[in-house]
Amino acid sequence: MTSSADAVAPPSPSAVAKVVLVLEALASVHGVSEISRGTGLPTSTVHRILQELVGLGWVRVDADRRYLPGVRLLSLAGQSASIPQIVRPILQRLCAETGHTIHFALLSGDEAVYVDKLEGDRAYAMRSRIGLSIPLHCTAIGKSILASLPKPELRTRLSRLPLTAMTPRTITDPDLLVAHLEQVGSRGYSVDDEENEEHTRCLGAAVLDHHGAPIGGISVSALTFDLDRTKVRTCAPLLLTAAREASQALGLPARRD
Repeated sequence: MTSSADAVAPPSPSAVAKVVLVLEALASVHGVSEISRGTGLPTSTVHRILQELVGLGWVRVDADRRYLPGVRLLSLAGQSASIPQIVRPILQRLCAETGHTIHFALLSGDEAVYVDKLEGDRAYAMRSRIGLSIPLHCTAIGKSILASLPKPELRTRLSRLPLTAMTPRTITDPDLLVAHLEQVGSRGYSVDDEENEEHTRCLGAAVLDHHGAPIGGISVSALTFDLDRTKVRTCAPLLLTAAREASQALGLPARRD
């Protein structure tokens, strides 16, 4: 008969098993201590695993310091539709701050697709809709995405795009567009100045993934009379803050100045 003293202790989980335990725990608990209790792993081990997963974009940390599934994990699980839900509170605040219509679009091939839209408090409404595909070369979101690409990738993508003139203001010359996008990259946001639709002006800023690559963008849209040059200067910093926070919510590490 084997005594309790002679009993063989269960093997310690492998490094891979520990990561799996932590990821499984994230379905129901979101703090280091709770995950530690649920998995039986030391808090120091849980914290180290979570920090590595955050750096890889598999886990994100919200404003309340809760650990949640990140965009890469959601995409792998077929839940990329959750991305707009993650970003929506940021869009809601931007809409309240500006009073204008706010769009969120994700890059899809050589176009972008609206995945969320919040109407402003104006008497008019934008004709856009969720699910609408938009060109990259003449929309605020599209130009902000293009301006975030490395120059070789930008040139390759532009060679594929039909630079269709949507209005008389659309930039259709590739060299002129590249020069324009350099200015966009320098200031951090783009302006669609009646380039996609007459009488409409939009500001756009790119949303980046955990590698710093553009996956989409946020825009502030209004009729031209309602978004003049003075209001552009007022709205642009609010938009840039929203785009930065959306990027961080989707896994981009916070910049340390």
